[in-house]
Amino acid sequence: METLLIIVHVIVCLFLIGIVLLQHGKGADIGATFGGSSQSLFGTEGPIPLLNKVTTFSAVVFMVTSVALAYLASQNGSGSVMSEITKDQAKQEATAVAEPKLVVPSETEMTKTSEQQPADSESKTQ
Repeated sequence: METLLIIVHVIVCLFLIGIVLLQHGKGADIGATFGGSSQSLFGTEGPIPLLNKVTTFSAVVFMVTSVALAYLASQNGSGSVMSEITKDQAKQEATAVAEPKLVVPSETEMTKTSEQQPADSESKTQ
């Protein structure tokens, strides 16, 4: 059900973008008033009423699918991607605190520190 809603939502979104780009802006009528060419392909009104109805219908479908997808997401408990990330981080921090690690220095580190200590003590005495 959710997959079908997502597919319909994306198709309506792309259709809505296309239908809005096909429409003329409000300023296009002013140019026609002062001697611009009059295209009477769609009659005296032009394609305005048909495009307005199609745009309104697709906008309503877009809003309905948006609300339906939001409702389904809240009912599934998935919520947000960020909530899942914070849950994972909380689990990692809890395991890190619960399991302290014992750090044992290697022999090379022990010899380096033993070589540095006498040099440091000699410099302090001088």
